[in-house]
Amino acid sequence: MRLTTAPDDKVVDLNAILHPGTVFEHPRDVLSDPDLSVAEKRAILASWASDASAIASCPSLRSPEGLKAPVTIDEILDALCALDDGPRNPPGGKLMRLRSIERAAA
Repeated sequence: MRLTTAPDDKVVDLNAILHPGTVFEHPRDVLSDPDLSVAEKRAILASWASDASAIASCPSLRSPEGLKAPVTIDEILDALCALDDGPRNPPGGKLMRLRSIERAAA
């Protein structure tokens, strides 16, 4: 994505920032854009994950303004996790103690 109108120009394309769905077709396109910072990618993906972009008849789908086809919330969340370089559901689950740490009364 080019945020400026020309390489040496300082004019920013506000439509691309305010309506990223007009520039990107899928969360992986946001991830692969070399011109965006991690914070910008996170902001775009978070806006897509918002309930405001949910399709009323199918809440697991999101259709942000300008996007040609809906994407699933799972695709968006996976892309957000990829920004953190970590798995969505880390292995091992919740830590649990097998026995109480309190001593039994003697």
